[in-house]
Amino acid sequence: MVVIAPDDGGRELLDERGIRFIKMALTRENYADVLKPLLTEGGGQGFLVNLSVEVSSVALVRLCHEINALYIDTCIEPWPGFYTDTRLTVSQRSNYALRESMLDLRRTLKTGPSAVTTCGANPGMVSWFVKQALLNVAKDCGISHDDPRSREDWARLMQRCGVKGIHIAERDTQRAKSPKPRGVFVNTWSVEGFVSEGLQPAELGFGTHEKRLPPEGRRHDFGPDCAIYLLRPGAGTKVRSWTPTAQAQHAFLVTHNEAISIADYFSVREAGKITYAPTCHYAYHPADDAVLSLDEMAGAQWQRQPASHILGESEILDGIDELGVLLYGHAKNAYWYGSQLSVEEARSLAPYQNATGLQVTSAVLAGMVWALENPKAGILEADEMDFRRCLEVQTPYLGPVTGHYTGWTPLHNRGGLFPEDIDESDPWQFHNVIVR
Repeated sequence: MVVIAPDDGGRELLDERGIRFIKMALTRENYADVLKPLLTEGGGQGFLVNLSVEVSSVALVRLCHEINALYIDTCIEPWPGFYTDTRLTVSQRSNYALRESMLDLRRTLKTGPSAVTTCGANPGMVSWFVKQALLNVAKDCGISHDDPRSREDWARLMQRCGVKGIHIAERDTQRAKSPKPRGVFVNTWSVEGFVSEGLQPAELGFGTHEKRLPPEGRRHDFGPDCAIYLLRPGAGTKVRSWTPTAQAQHAFLVTHNEAISIADYFSVREAGKITYAPTCHYAYHPADDAVLSLDEMAGAQWQRQPASHILGESEILDGIDELGVLLYGHAKNAYWYGSQLSVEEARSLAPYQNATGLQVTSAVLAGMVWALENPKAGILEADEMDFRRCLEVQTPYLGPVTGHYTGWTPLHNRGGLFPEDIDESDPWQFHNVIVR
C-alpha cells in the first residue's frame, strides 16, 4: 500500500503501520509518471483508490485501463479550475456533464478492468439502498414481482410501485465540542469536496410526473435528458425533505452524481423515448458547523474562508449521520430507508473515524471487494453492481439500518401565515418541494 497526498495531515497513522507515504500533488503533467510504476510494481494487478480532489477521474481510469489496473473513486473529479471556469456554460460545468465524460470513455473502451466510479456513501451506497427500499415498498404494498435482474426490470418495478421520486435525504447531527471559529469552514468530511459541489449548479433527475420546469430550470442539449440544472448554486438552494430523527427539514439541493444516475437507471424507455422516470435529488442538511460555514461563505459572495477544518472523532461531542433514501408518491406515501450511524459507534468500529467518514469509507471497501471479485466488468456505476453483495460487506459498519414510513408531504403545515403558490393536486411536485 502506498498513500499519495499533497499534505501530510495524519501522517503518523501511516508511519505507525509501516505504510509508504509520498507527499506530492498529482497534476496533468506528472500523474502517469508517478502512478504507473506503483500500479505495476511486483507483477500483480494494481488497484488505484482515488479519494482525491482536482485530479481528473477520466484520466486516471484511462491510465488504469492501459495497464490493466483496477480502479475506484467516490466522485468524478475534473482537473483544477473546472468548477469555476466562466468560459464554460452552466451545463458544461455540471455533474451531468462530468458523468457524460466518463460514460463517453466507457463507450470508447467498451471492456476492460473494473473501474467503479462514484462509489462512496453518496453517490454509491444510496444506490444500493434504493433497490432494497424498493423491494420493501413493493412487499408492503402487496405488489408481486419476479426478482429484478436487469436495469429494465428494476425500472418497471419502480413504475409499478408508483414511486414518483427519491430524495437522498440526510441529516448530520454531529456536534463539535468547541464552537466554530469565524473565518474557518468546518465540516465533518472534505471541505474542498463540499465547497466544489456546493458551487456547482443545483441538479436533479427530473421525473415524468413533473408538470413544469422550475423558473430557473434548464435542460441539457446532450446525453440521456434524464436530469435538469438550476441557474443557481446547490449551496444556495433549499428543498423540503424528511428524515426519521429531524422529521421535516429544509435541506440543501447540492448536486451529486446519484441524482442523475438513479434517475437514468430507473427510466423506462419505449421506442427511444422515456415513458417513466423518477425525480431524484440530494436533500442534505449537514452538521450545524457546516451550515454556519456555508452561511458565512454565502455572505462573502461564495468566497471560501481562508482556513478550513475537518472535525476528527475526538473533537465531536455526540450525534449521528442519518443518511438514507426517501421513496415517495407510492400507495404508502413515503418510505425512508438508510443508516443511522452515531459517532460513538463509529469510534468503536473504526478508530479515528467520525460517522460520516465511516459511511463513506465502508462503501469504498464494499466497492473494492466487489471489484476484486468481478475484475473484468469495465467502467460502471454503483447502480449496476450487485447491491446485496455490496451491502453484505458494508452493513456491519453502518450502525442501525432501518426503514420508516411517514405521512409527511411537502404540503404538511404549509400556508396560513403567508400566501403561497402550491400545487395541492399533487403534493410531490418539485414545485412544492423547492424552497423559493
